Amino acid sequence: MDLRDLSTHLNSGGDLTADAIRLSGDFLLDANSSVEDRADFLQALHTKGETPEEVTGFVEMFLERSVKPPFSGNNCLDVCGTGGDRAGFFNISTTVMFVTAGAGVRIVKHGNRGITSKSGGADVLEALGVRIDLSPDAAASALDKAGCCFLFAPAYHPAFRAVAPVRQTLAARGSASLFNIIGPLLNPARPSFQLAGVYDPTLLPTYAAVFQKLGRRRAWAVHGTGPDGFRVDEVSPFGATLVHSVNDDVSEQFIIDPNELPLPKMSPSDLAGGDAMINAKILRGILDASIQGPPRAVVQLNAAAAICAAGKATDMKNAWDQAGESIDSGNALQSLENLLSFVG
Repeated sequence: MDLRDLSTHLNSGGDLTADAIRLSGDFLLDANSSVEDRADFLQALHTKGETPEEVTGFVEMFLERSVKPPFSGNNCLDVCGTGGDRAGFFNISTTVMFVTAGAGVRIVKHGNRGITSKSGGADVLEALGVRIDLSPDAAASALDKAGCCFLFAPAYHPAFRAVAPVRQTLAARGSASLFNIIGPLLNPARPSFQLAGVYDPTLLPTYAAVFQKLGRRRAWAVHGTGPDGFRVDEVSPFGATLVHSVNDDVSEQFIIDPNELPLPKMSPSDLAGGDAMINAKILRGILDASIQGPPRAVVQLNAAAAICAAGKATDMKNAWDQAGESIDSGNALQSLENLLSFVG
């Protein structure tokens, strides 16, 4: 059986077995396999709709082939998003990384350069002066001494280089794929806790199911809304945020209403970002409290969700206060300074 056979099976509405997932994964990561055949397979899978079992199977296979960090993500949190919302905001989740670390949560953030934005997490961290290419041992030291670290996705998933031309082909076709879904799930440290922003609300149940299958102890998948069809892969200050959470074996669904927190009035343009240097200035300004208003508020809102996802608060109001204290006390800025001290 080859990828063409598997694509035919998917086009007829069939799901993939565990053996088929492993076989197709081998083909996907084989640079000698046809780019068109691999793109056709991923497009057929996405058109059929990826099941939680399929997503989990591919994630587990790709994690098996990743570079393993010399530490466990036990009692650590990852905060990230799928991207793809085209909102053009500054790097909210990367700013949240430091605010949440300043509130006492150990952070292992896994990320990449911008793909659907001008500045990804790796880009803005690099602009701040953070070494994004720390060795696994140095990342372990950073986590131990600074309470946070960054794992640069290409360094931990070298096999994905073979997929780059396939993703380019799919982009040219205007087709999304499995790889637009699984990025936030590929942290090789396997963190206990996670806050994942999702661009497509139909993926929330899939994320919740995959969180449980991957053994996350607590995790939130969030999708923010707003007026006129606004959607964002963050907790939204403009409207309800849909949340699918897992707490061990318990799965829940609920809504975060921004009106229940002391948020200032704002519009999407208040949160506009730019390139990595512009976003780095915004990030540092929020952490040193020189930037207030909407940018700080949206970070505090999302950090509150991260604090809840890590189990350090049981409600958003208490978590909001903890996030604000992290900034006002200087702890959030100190988390950044601590990470900057690691140069290799």
